[in-house]
Order: sequence, then C-alpha cells, then structure tokens
Amino acid sequence: MQTEKQIRGAIGEQAAVDYLRRNGFMIVERNYRIARSEVDIIATRHDELHFVEVKTRKFGTMTAPEEAINEQKLRAMRRAASAYMAQHHSMLEPRFSLIAIEMVGDRVEALRFVEDALEYGW
Repeated sequence: MQTEKQIRGAIGEQAAVDYLRRNGFMIVERNYRIARSEVDIIATRHDELHFVEVKTRKFGTMTAPEEAINEQKLRAMRRAASAYMAQHHSMLEPRFSLIAIEMVGDRVEALRFVEDALEYGW
C-alpha cells in the first residue's frame, strides 16, 4: 500500500510528464536509476537531452519544492546523467531542469518549470 507522500509524488510526476509533452518534449525514460543515482524524467526536445527532477509538495508548506534539492541530490543526478549518456552514446546537449509542483489534496495547484535550473543556482 502506498503512502500519501508516494501517491502525491506519483500524481506530481504524471503532471510533470503531461506538462512536458504539451510543451514539445518527448519522454524517453522515467525513473532512470543506476547504482544509487536517479533521474525522475529524461526527455528530448530539439537537440537537447533534458534530465528533469520533479519535486512535489503540499501547497502552503514551509519549504517550497525548489528548496528541497541539496548538493547530494545534484551529484546523484549528474552521475545518473553521465551514465545514461555513456550507455546510450548520446551526443545531445545535456540540460538539467526542475519541475516544482504544489498540490492541494490530489489536485495540482501550481506547476513551475525551471529550465536549466543548474544555471540559476539550483
């Protein structure tokens, strides 16, 4: 049986996938894991390979979804992205993005897409 947090996370991740598709992305992989590293969504658009972290929180909590990323998570994402690109011999330009989702109950209240989140000090 899934916890409330797991259910909220699954709803948020599906909302992120739907958002990306509506905005011209092709979803390549979901929940890509290698060793102890993971990327929530890998998607392509144009000549770019996007590694997307999805953070979902209850609306109005003390910590915004964007603030839930730490240096350890960033290192893990970079490792997973490097492994994915090597494994798939990808020559596409890698980009690291964030989708922050806030929910009320089981409804998405706010979704923010931060493309190239690493460049903005994420």
